[in-house]
Amino acid sequence: MPRKVYVVGVGMTNFIKPGSDSDYPELGKEAALAALADARIKYDDVQQAVCGYVFGNSTCGQRVLYQVGMTGIPIHNVNNNAATGSSALFLAKQLIEGGISDVILAVGFEKMQPTLSPTNFRDRTHPLDRFLQKMTEMTELVEAPITAQGFGNAAMEHMKKYGTTEIHLAKIAAKNYRHASKNPKAQGKCDYTVEEVLKSRRIYGPLTKLECCPTSDGAGAAVLMSEEAVIKYGLQSRAVEVLGMEMVTDTPELFTENSFMTLTGYNMTSLAAQRIYQKTGISPKQVDVVELHDCFAANEMVTYEGLQLCGVGEAGKFIDAGDNTYGGRVVVNPSGGLIAKGHPLGATGLAQCAELVWQLRGEAGERQVCYNIECTLLGMHILHQAMGFTCKYHFLYTQHLLFGILVK
Repeated sequence: MPRKVYVVGVGMTNFIKPGSDSDYPELGKEAALAALADARIKYDDVQQAVCGYVFGNSTCGQRVLYQVGMTGIPIHNVNNNAATGSSALFLAKQLIEGGISDVILAVGFEKMQPTLSPTNFRDRTHPLDRFLQKMTEMTELVEAPITAQGFGNAAMEHMKKYGTTEIHLAKIAAKNYRHASKNPKAQGKCDYTVEEVLKSRRIYGPLTKLECCPTSDGAGAAVLMSEEAVIKYGLQSRAVEVLGMEMVTDTPELFTENSFMTLTGYNMTSLAAQRIYQKTGISPKQVDVVELHDCFAANEMVTYEGLQLCGVGEAGKFIDAGDNTYGGRVVVNPSGGLIAKGHPLGATGLAQCAELVWQLRGEAGERQVCYNIECTLLGMHILHQAMGFTCKYHFLYTQHLLFGILVK
């Protein structure tokens, strides 16, 4: 039987614009030390580490962690595009769940360029070749970022089907900027209005600049433990249980359906959500706070429906009612999301994990969603591979006492 897994420590750096003097070794070290301090353990207690990054040479994980300690432990390096940080967390969880180790450190970091290069390798097949071919079958590609074209067309497909509008996208972005204005670690702290979002530079289709996430430098980290380790280190009151994790990749419909919503991951979201709800016995109506992958406001919009936070075709109504923010049905991206907090690819998933842990412990400050003894707070985290559209993760977290009932 799989063992229970808990997050006992988290940390992250400030997310900043590319071009700073901070390099990935310093960023990764800062996040790792913060997570270890939060877990109240030493690096000597860590049995294995999983490091995630996208833009870097081989063994960057060793370069980061050798600054923290050289204890001879296995250090695994992960590159899975925008799902990299979540992949590190996923593998760390499996190592504990399967009984291999009891204490794992997961670290994600990234030092990015102001703009993303289409490829670093021009002498071999591009991993997106089939996606690009499918896109050209459905529309004419133009001089705009390819990801913006994918998600922009997904937005237009949703608008045509269900009557959503550009205003709904702007409301999502404005909501995330409003949330980020209370997050001291966010890259973007300006509280933009819906009108300002709509008037920002057009990137593609309905998407404006302020509805697209920026590139960023930053790092995040988490310490995971087995139940036995939580008890050993006396961390029962701080341990956040990972109730479930689901990883999903594409199905054949990706290339057989003529749908940009499918091409950008909607079906994966739906499948992962169905599986996680079934396996955990949790209903979407029980979820109070969500950190999801808003690489573009369009993706947040369609993800509401994929996660069953609202009915199919009801995202517009959900947004207009304010059910995606404080005072509504569920608080989505209290951190500010990728759009406002920033998106250093390797760090994003672990930063989302950190936000939910802070929320579930009641440590989120002005962003706190819910914190009282009678409130059961459930958090969901979704991340997917924004450039490859090939990987969806779902996590459900809750904090509880190991020998008691849910208290947060």
